[in-house]
Amino acid sequence: MKIFTYIVIALSLITIVFNATKIDFEKPFEGESTVALIGIVASFCAIVIVSLFMVARKVVEQTK
Repeated sequence: MKIFTYIVIALSLITIVFNATKIDFEKPFEGESTVALIGIVASFCAIVIVSLFMVARKVVEQTK
């Protein structure tokens, strides 16, 4: 399970970098830039969720 979480984090980081290259900084809220911004926010959410999952697993292991 630990490897899976690291793979998800790595894929999210790759998605963030890819979407950051698609942003037109002169018009960030128009066209393809909007889709890229949504993708970046979704990837950050995935990283936060997986990080919370990792912390929760550590807490469960320590309370046993």
